[in-house]
Amino acid sequence: MAKATLAGGCFWCLVKPFHKWDGVNKVVSGYSNGDEPDPTYREVAGGATGHIEAVQIDFDESVISYEEILNVFFKTFDPTDTGGQFGDRGPQYMPAVFYHNEQQKESAERVIDSLNHAGIFNAPINTPVLPYKNFYDAEPEHQDFYLKNSGHYNAYYQGSGRKAFIESHWRN
Repeated sequence: MAKATLAGGCFWCLVKPFHKWDGVNKVVSGYSNGDEPDPTYREVAGGATGHIEAVQIDFDESVISYEEILNVFFKTFDPTDTGGQFGDRGPQYMPAVFYHNEQQKESAERVIDSLNHAGIFNAPINTPVLPYKNFYDAEPEHQDFYLKNSGHYNAYYQGSGRKAFIESHWRN
């Protein structure tokens, strides 16, 4: 099993897009690359831990490649905005690719170059590609939030502006 650790704003919105893909075995919401051990949602949301809300994806590389994971990922947020995402602002909501090895780093850079050349966005992608440091699972109520609290999830997804942004850039 391979791992991908990715941040694109609120982690609730990064789980659903991956659940439907063959080869994706598990998607966990959590906190990555901060300084405090075992942070809580409240601590991370307050910005004091250095962590970024992220998801960690366990996937079978013989079924779905890391680059395919990244191509799904880059369709879930605004990769030109590092100040947060949509209604969630601050470094704890910035997007990032946390690479686990040099191949993942090279793949991320290749996907970003390809997307920049495609001219999909009005500005260059500035999502950082950073070395993986750590990942802590979020509390149980944050796991699979779109299934457990679909009304709240759908209202947030639409009300934050994420849905409109995605639809305006990825009409395929």
